[in-house]
Amino acid sequence: MTNVLWHIELSHYNEKARWALDHKGIPYELRAPMPGFHGARALYETRGKQRRLPVLELEGRTIGDSTAIIAALEEHTPDPPLYPADPAERARALELEDYFDEKLGPEIRRFGWHHLLADPDAAATALFRGESPLRARVLRTTFGVARLSVRADYGVDADSDEEPRRAILAVLDFLETELEGREYLAGEAFSVADLTAAALFTPLIRPPERPFMPDAVAPGLEAFGDELMARPGGRWVLDVYRRHRGAYVAA
Repeated sequence: MTNVLWHIELSHYNEKARWALDHKGIPYELRAPMPGFHGARALYETRGKQRRLPVLELEGRTIGDSTAIIAALEEHTPDPPLYPADPAERARALELEDYFDEKLGPEIRRFGWHHLLADPDAAATALFRGESPLRARVLRTTFGVARLSVRADYGVDADSDEEPRRAILAVLDFLETELEGREYLAGEAFSVADLTAAALFTPLIRPPERPFMPDAVAPGLEAFGDELMARPGGRWVLDVYRRHRGAYVAA
């Protein structure tokens, strides 16, 4: 039975799930529904339990949400681990995973959509990377409706990016304080805490090892990303990707 990950190529939460699968060497097939219909696909695959991707089909079991996916992968394939063996370090890793999921992920999404929704061409390029011309044309045609839907769904401010910008910088401050010159966030080895923080800072921070990064990004995204990458926390994200982001394990 083929494992399948339903994903959105650009999404940082989906990158979190892809990275965990690749880290553990679990073969899987990638499937990407048309943006705007991804909620319907998630609801269908999870029988109404989950309305966002990623959704993983793992040996006949369907799991929604990146955190639940990693928990299932730890049970399915314990080695190499993403949860520290030490109970205190494991608790801290899971606490940090939750922190970055709740404090960073939504703000990166709000900031990114604020800039992408101003430019249909930039949105199509970012979402499809020039590899799906038909889907890109459909997105451009329906962009007015999609813009309203995305703004309502994700709380995107049409007039300003200042609130998510401040929130992202606050998380980067927190990350740098937590590291204090250390290699890893929880213990002495790579864990779910490091994977989550690094994955969710993309696509603003743009590691070359990160799959599905667009060839060009909106100017506002590029400028803020450059600002983040110039800081110690941004350089840490780039280094974690360089050392730990393995290649896609195709089914």
